[in-house]
Amino acid sequence: MASASSKIDTYQNFIGNQWVSSSDGSTFADEDPSLRGSTLALFPSSTVQDIAKAIDVADAAFKSWKRTAVEERQRHATRFLDLLEGATDALASIVARENGKTVREARAEIHSALSEGRHHVAQVSRFYGQSLPAGTQGCIGWEQFHPLGVVAIISPWNFPMNVMCRKALPALLTGNTIVFKPATFTPWSGVTMAKLFESAGFPEGVFNCVAGLGSTIGNALVDDPRVKAISFTGSTYVGKKIHERAAKNLTRTQLELGGKNALIIMPDADLTAAVNAAITAGFACAGQWCTSTSRVLVHRDVHREVCDRLAARCEQMRVGDPEDEKTDMGPVAGTDQFTSISKAIETGLSEGARMLTGGPGKGDLERGYFIRPTVFDNVVPDHTIFREEIFGPVLAVIPAKDFDDALRIANGTEFGLTGAVYSKNPQKIARAAEEFHVDNLYLNRKCTGAMVGAHPFGGFNMSGTASQAGRQDYLLMFLQGQATA
Repeated sequence: MASASSKIDTYQNFIGNQWVSSSDGSTFADEDPSLRGSTLALFPSSTVQDIAKAIDVADAAFKSWKRTAVEERQRHATRFLDLLEGATDALASIVARENGKTVREARAEIHSALSEGRHHVAQVSRFYGQSLPAGTQGCIGWEQFHPLGVVAIISPWNFPMNVMCRKALPALLTGNTIVFKPATFTPWSGVTMAKLFESAGFPEGVFNCVAGLGSTIGNALVDDPRVKAISFTGSTYVGKKIHERAAKNLTRTQLELGGKNALIIMPDADLTAAVNAAITAGFACAGQWCTSTSRVLVHRDVHREVCDRLAARCEQMRVGDPEDEKTDMGPVAGTDQFTSISKAIETGLSEGARMLTGGPGKGDLERGYFIRPTVFDNVVPDHTIFREEIFGPVLAVIPAKDFDDALRIANGTEFGLTGAVYSKNPQKIARAAEEFHVDNLYLNRKCTGAMVGAHPFGGFNMSGTASQAGRQDYLLMFLQGQATA
């Protein structure tokens, strides 16, 4: 792992259980978002040839890995999780330094990865065949599950360890092999995870990690017909492009995409709990998670009070060094994020919304890509900050006449990922369950991500494809069912 010294380390790809440089030797820098222009380490700027080699070895390894006993796959996965748990503090520091989320949030991410991972290890033992009634007298059908083959995993920078584990472990446990491309904002996390897979003893070629630009190696990974499934978490724009390219080979895709998530607050709600939920879900990870609350729809009777409480809480938040245990929010992930979020804030102001607090960091915060927790009032559905995903620490507060009005406003988006309702009225809660068009609905609690043991994490409409494929999609997409008489 890279040190805090002046020496800049150079990392390599992990292909066929060998650490190798990119085929042309080129690299790219991983920047610390807390310090503009800094370089944490250098990583391979891989080529199409590097991806082809990784797919070669993954395809070759599949022939034996698919026949490996489930118990043996479980042992490898358990060793990986034990190593991950033992390195929690060191890994949390890596995530904080290259991603910008606080070290407390980074530790929570790793703990979540461990919880989900151990669930997957236990869950895979349930996938046996089952007998099926046949239409012909005297015949019995038998359903079996078979692994697909090489799986491409393209993970996001906002949860570089948790989401990667959520994708990789079910795929490996069900007998598939992997080519993994970490996000360019967080290659250090990705390569470090590859090191743990190596130490866990997975056979040659079963897990491979190739770093580089999505526009170069991502397209090559998606276009190769030997890749049988693609799991991607990221923007809706990129997800649609992947879906289109994958369709040429009828390659299966699992897409976890964007959101414009709303929290509804009614007058009978516990306002302290509701405001806490908006603050936590809106500004954790600097608002850079797909389930983040970005719209707060407040009944007009309590609108002013909620706005005042939100602004006061934001002013109290400590923004700064993500490795400081007392920091509440670190920087956004990099220059592109800072630019797009700053532009969204400027657009909100130009369109007539009123910024109660926040904006780009000033003074010492200008050294990095810091955006202060930002709250807008006077927002209407025509405003860009109401319609478009900002993916940053920006809350838009919208008054609602009543519960019907709040539901109408909440559903007025192309997304359908998460939502929350704060009310003590059982009729309103029941109506939300029926009429709030999101795949993950939270009642009197904050929006969050995947819940271990619950139905698969996904979304409707432009938020992804997972929810439309069945209740256990994120595990079962890596298997193909076969029924024979």
